[in-house]
Amino acid sequence: MAALLEVSNLHAAYGPTRVLHGIDFSLEEGSITALLGANGAGKTTTLRALCAMVQTSGEISFGGARIEAKATEDIVRLGIAHVPDGRGTFVNLSTEENLRLGAYVRKDKRAVEQDFERIYAYFPRLKERRHQQAGTLSGGEQQMLAVSRALMLRPRLLLLDEPSFGLAPLIVREIFDIMRAINQSEKVSILLVEQNAAMALDLADHAYLIETGRVVLSGSADEIKQNDAVRRSYLGY
Repeated sequence: MAALLEVSNLHAAYGPTRVLHGIDFSLEEGSITALLGANGAGKTTTLRALCAMVQTSGEISFGGARIEAKATEDIVRLGIAHVPDGRGTFVNLSTEENLRLGAYVRKDKRAVEQDFERIYAYFPRLKERRHQQAGTLSGGEQQMLAVSRALMLRPRLLLLDEPSFGLAPLIVREIFDIMRAINQSEKVSILLVEQNAAMALDLADHAYLIETGRVVLSGSADEIKQNDAVRRSYLGY
């Protein structure tokens, strides 16, 4: 399988504070890759670096083309959608208005209208609440909305940052099951940052462990699950 995303010697910083120290990783087309690590390891910063939201140096290739010098909006137009931690819901807009914002860079307006039904098929609860103010949705519904808004871009690559945060286990399982279905049926590649390492490894094909801004371990999800240090530190057994 060809690499959709290739990252080489990526450094990132917030002002004088360096967070990433030359990480390398890749993601295959159609795959799900997880970034694991403790809080503060640099996982969220990695996703922000891919979207040109922090100071970076190094090389980032997407679909065979270098993108590290591009603006955030141009990266979005290439088909990279980012679901940030905290969900980024536009609380004063309706559910449907939030979804429409997710497609703002698209020119195929007829297909955009058709995509509402595609999204609502994955998330029927959002259809029931399509005219409801987004800020009044439950936490789980807001997370579903954040994912759906990103999918309205018709992305090739979906960046998911802590989708399980603050949600009940049943809701998390539902969202992860939908992510697997979207990956399998629509071939959307996913780069997942997730504190729940066990769930992330169950979903992912491949994983990287980041510690203090450096990749210290990589392999298939099954290989990472069997690593003794990962089992003790992240899986709890």
